[in-house]
Amino acid sequence: MSRSERIAQHYHDLLELIGESPEREGLHRTPMRAALALEFLTQGYSQNLDEIVNGAIFESDNDQMVIIKDIELYSMCEHHLLPFVGKCHVAYLPAGKVIGLSKVARIADMFSRRFQIQENLTEQIAHAIQSVTEATGVGVIIEARHFCMMMRGVGKQNSVMKTSMMLGRFRTDYRTRTEFLNLTSN
Repeated sequence: MSRSERIAQHYHDLLELIGESPEREGLHRTPMRAALALEFLTQGYSQNLDEIVNGAIFESDNDQMVIIKDIELYSMCEHHLLPFVGKCHVAYLPAGKVIGLSKVARIADMFSRRFQIQENLTEQIAHAIQSVTEATGVGVIIEARHFCMMMRGVGKQNSVMKTSMMLGRFRTDYRTRTEFLNLTSN
């Protein structure tokens, strides 16, 4: 039995446990669709930083701030297995190297496609960018809405959680940090 089939069997069993009929027309193929969706949403577990970056580090004399703003972000809360969605802003100060633009978004995706809490996700992205670029500073801000807060529990539809991680000059130089915060504020 393949991994997808094993996951689908668990979804089938879960549907039965909550009182549904997995064989009814609307749910007949749902266990496999849900299994494939879950595999996609958690594909970050099978990815690593070297594969994601794939050598897309380039020499550059630029030492000015590079910002990639409004990277769409989709993840799953590790506490309730519900989505949280939002956007990520990443900045770094190159020190002889820049990273391919799409790689920053791919790094964010790799870590977000794992069961997560937003605080750790922010930190993981920042450390990964720092690791591959050897930048003199890295800043990451994530703004997200958490379905565990919207669909259950307190039921607050308009709350947004913001987290940040500042490394190097973003942490030690308030002017650098302020420039980043000003350029990413709406």
